[in-house]
Amino acid sequence: MSGDIDPSKPFYVRFEVPKEVADAAYEALKIATESGKIRKGTNEATKSIERGKAKLVLIAENVHPPEIVAHLPLLCDERKAPYVYVPEKQKIGEALGIHVSSSAASIEDAGDAENLVAEIVKKVQELVK
Repeated sequence: MSGDIDPSKPFYVRFEVPKEVADAAYEALKIATESGKIRKGTNEATKSIERGKAKLVLIAENVHPPEIVAHLPLLCDERKAPYVYVPEKQKIGEALGIHVSSSAASIEDAGDAENLVAEIVKKVQELVK
């Protein structure tokens, strides 16, 4: 995996995501919420990955306890589902249009965000190399 990870990050964060990529992920989630199909929360994201439907999984970095989402990167790697870390679970909730935070979300159908999702996946693949 990639080199230096900020020691203040939770243990499940395996690579550093630049702010512009994280911001693009929030935007893609917001667009997919309006025009495609998404799954909200850790349990729904887990099912989406297991069923092979996840096009992009967002995993928040500020989750307590971290064990709530710690299985997601492993599952994504196992099922070849692209994922991206984002700093704020509150912003995942906002992008989903809900009034609570969400530790994770899965985009199953990107809708109008298809090109943006493809771009994010490409950038994340470059980060992981």
